[in-house]
Amino acid sequence: MGRAVSPGGGALLVVGDVVTDIVARHRAPLAPGTDTAAAIRTVPGGAGANAAAWAASWGCGDVRLLGRVGAESAAWHEEALTRAGVRPRLVVDPGAPTGTVICLVDGAAGAERSFLSDGGASLRLSAADWSPALLDGVGWLHLSGYLFFAGPSRAAAGAALASARARGVPVSVDPASAGFLAELGVDAFLAAADGVHVLLPSEDEARLLTGLPDAADAAVKLSRQFPAVVVKRGAAGALVARDGEVRATVPARPAEPRDSTGAGDAFTGAFLASRLGGSGLGEAAAEGCRAGAQAVERIGGRPPLPESTAP
Repeated sequence: MGRAVSPGGGALLVVGDVVTDIVARHRAPLAPGTDTAAAIRTVPGGAGANAAAWAASWGCGDVRLLGRVGAESAAWHEEALTRAGVRPRLVVDPGAPTGTVICLVDGAAGAERSFLSDGGASLRLSAADWSPALLDGVGWLHLSGYLFFAGPSRAAAGAALASARARGVPVSVDPASAGFLAELGVDAFLAAADGVHVLLPSEDEARLLTGLPDAADAAVKLSRQFPAVVVKRGAAGALVARDGEVRATVPARPAEPRDSTGAGDAFTGAFLASRLGGSGLGEAAAEGCRAGAQAVERIGGRPPLPESTAP
C-alpha cells in the first residue's frame, strides 16, 4: 500500500480511451425485431477523454491526454479536446478505427444507460506509446480503467504507473466498467492497480472488487489496500474512505436526469481538478457530485461546448 498523497499542483495527465459515442435516447421499451423511436446523436466520448474535459472545465489550467485513435476521426477528436481546454497527444493507429460506443439511454427509466462497446484503437495503446517525459510538469496522473481490459493498453498503464511511482507523482484509477472488470477478474485488476493512490470506483465496481454488498463496507475494505477510496454512488452521492474507515459521506446534488452517460467521468474530472487545486478529499468529492449532477442533465459525456461538426 502506498501512502496518502497531498496534491502538489502541476498539470493533470490523463491516459485513457478516446472514443466516438453514438447516444440513442429512447422513451419506449426496445422492441425486438422492429423499430423503436429514438433521438440519436454522435458525440466525442471515452471515459479518459471525458474526465480530462471535465477537469479542464472545472478550472484545472493544464490538462493533458494520451490516447490512441483511428485516422478516420483523429482530427475531429483532437479539435474537440482542444476546444474543451485539453492538450491532446493522440497516437493515430494505422490499422484500427477509433473506438465506438453505442449508448442506449432509457428516457423513461431515470436516464439509465447500457453500452455496446467496440474499443477499437483505444485498446491498442501500448507501452511503446508511453514515455516518462510525458510526466514533465505533471502533478497528477489519472488512468482510465478501460486501459486494464486489454493486454497492450494494460502494459501502457503499467509503464505509466511505474514512471509515476519513480517520480513521486500521485496516481488515480477509475475502474470504469463492472462488466469488463468481471471478465478480467478482480485479482488481476487489483494486481495491475497496485501502487495507485486514489481509487474511484462506482458502487457496483466497489461491490464487485470486494464481494461485499454494502457500499460503505466495500469502501472500507478497499481503503485497506489503497490510500484513498472514493465510491461514486450516483443519486446517493459519494463515500470517502481512508485507512479502513469511512471519513465522509457526501450527498448528491439535485438533478433532472436526461442521460447518465459520462456522469462518473464528470465526477472524476471535477474531483481531480479540485484535488490539484488544493481541496481535501471530502471537498473534492462534493465538487465531483456537483459535476455529476450537471452531466446527467446533458446528452453525452462532455461539458458544454460550442457546436462542432460530427465526423
